Amino acid sequence: MPATTHQVVDQVRRMVEGKEGIAFADLFATDGVLTYPFAPPGMPRELNGQDAIRAYRGAAAQRRELLDIQGVHVLTRDTDDPEVVVIEVTHHGWAKALDEPYTFTALGILRIRDGKIVRYDDYMDPIAMARLLGRTNDLIASLAAA
Repeated sequence: MPATTHQVVDQVRRMVEGKEGIAFADLFATDGVLTYPFAPPGMPRELNGQDAIRAYRGAAAQRRELLDIQGVHVLTRDTDDPEVVVIEVTHHGWAKALDEPYTFTALGILRIRDGKIVRYDDYMDPIAMARLLGRTNDLIASLAAA
């Protein structure tokens, strides 16, 4: 029996925690789509398919090491469509680049079918994330070049 929508959301939470070795791409259907509607220049707005998601997230893995994630909370809001949920993911911990505690929240709209994510629209704040990772100057440069 495929995972329920709420079980998939819990897998997303555990993946964000980074404690169980869950690969984000494995939560997607083979042809699943991951979007970043607020993506800054240089970051893809859309990744199509598990392989593209795996490649992008793998290349970005070193950024995760800049955060010591100490806790993750996910608030799930069901919709009228049983395949669609809206999640608010908040994680907190220590931002190594800033040498200070942090809290970061992103919103996601997920369509889950047969226990797999078929679409995940990730509404995260790229300015706040660049700051947490110590990459504000990189963000400014990419915006200036765009």
